[in-house]
Amino acid sequence: MKLDILAFGAHPDDVELSASGTLINHIKKGYKCGIVDLTNGELGTRGTAETRKSEAEAASKIMGLHIRENLNMSDGYFLNDKTHKLEIVRMIRKYRPQIVLGNAINDRHPDHGRGSDLLTDSVFLSGLLKVETMDSGVRQEPWRPTAVYHYIQDRYIKPDFVVDISEEWEQKMESVLAYKTQFYQPGTSGPETAISTREFLDFLKGRAIEFGRPAGFKYGEGFTVERTPGLVDLTYLK
Repeated sequence: MKLDILAFGAHPDDVELSASGTLINHIKKGYKCGIVDLTNGELGTRGTAETRKSEAEAASKIMGLHIRENLNMSDGYFLNDKTHKLEIVRMIRKYRPQIVLGNAINDRHPDHGRGSDLLTDSVFLSGLLKVETMDSGVRQEPWRPTAVYHYIQDRYIKPDFVVDISEEWEQKMESVLAYKTQFYQPGTSGPETAISTREFLDFLKGRAIEFGRPAGFKYGEGFTVERTPGLVDLTYLK
């Protein structure tokens, strides 16, 4: 299946937290969107790799994703090396997206910045003829997406552009709360973490309001760019 947008996340729930509203927005418009998780989030204090898998499946249904895959890299320890780059290249060539979304360029969790760099390097390699990858025994053809955008996660980064997710806010939060082991829900138990408190959900809402307000949106998701986007019509800007 060829996708319009393919989002990568170091952990299941990375995309939900920072870019699910954008994916839902575009799926509603008829675009094909998917997610590739690099790891199973097995080092997380709460939950297990198995619960994260079932939660990711539930979140995918809520968002209406066309595909979701997990590369089963080692949480906390994956590297920006040849082996891991070729895994990303294989996914890009398999789904041939026009737009790729990736982790924040730097963040509190070291996997996020490392995942961002890994994706950037892999997108470039994916377009090279002499980089060979196989899928189901068939040699893949080179493919380079038109654009790579990085979503913003825990640490504030000034966005280069903002997507209006005002109409998608409730659905976005439903996808986040599909991760029942990770985020605050009445009656749940487990060790308290930086993301398991009620206050963290307030933070998510405040961040979306903060990003949306300058653009005139009730809620927004912010992204940074790797190259300057071009416009053919100034009226496209909000």
